[in-house]
Amino acid sequence: MAISLQKGGNVNLSKEAPTMSKMVVGLGWDTRATDGAAFDLDAVGFVLSSAGKVRADSDFIFFNNKQNAEGSVVHGGDNRTGDGDGDDETIMIDLSKMPADVEKVAVCVVIYDAEGRKQNFGQVSRAYVRILNEANQQEVARYDLSEDGSTEAAMIFGEVYRNGGDWKFKAVGQGFKGGLGPLAGSYGVNV
Repeated sequence: MAISLQKGGNVNLSKEAPTMSKMVVGLGWDTRATDGAAFDLDAVGFVLSSAGKVRADSDFIFFNNKQNAEGSVVHGGDNRTGDGDGDDETIMIDLSKMPADVEKVAVCVVIYDAEGRKQNFGQVSRAYVRILNEANQQEVARYDLSEDGSTEAAMIFGEVYRNGGDWKFKAVGQGFKGGLGPLAGSYGVNV
């Protein structure tokens, strides 16, 4: 049975799934019916050092840069509609390939062209992030984001991070003002 997290909660993945070396971070959402343009939400990941910044721009993982240099973080591909059940987009994390100088992987979702389409996370419902053990597809942890009516176009869903010798997951659920450019810049990506 997966551990259900509340905002700010965390789980020790190394203790809950001690044999897990590869995980799938599944992200899902539904969009509310609108009169305007279709929604296109995109999963993005930032592979971060202890300074909370990317080591290089290649540590910014998204549909146009599907993996970092070591192949420890890999984007599962772009879903432009979010239709259907299950995960809309995924990011795979291979802990066995994770470089020693990586402390955290921030998992975020942004709304593509949100300003032009006049869209925000207040128009998104049933958003979630979950951690699955890739070996057996068993869900280890899940965080269902609250319907907080965020007016932001980017959101930090969660973080997979190193704490001593263990890997943990934290449910963040924090909107980020300005969309993808400012979010990427805050993690040290040259935009």
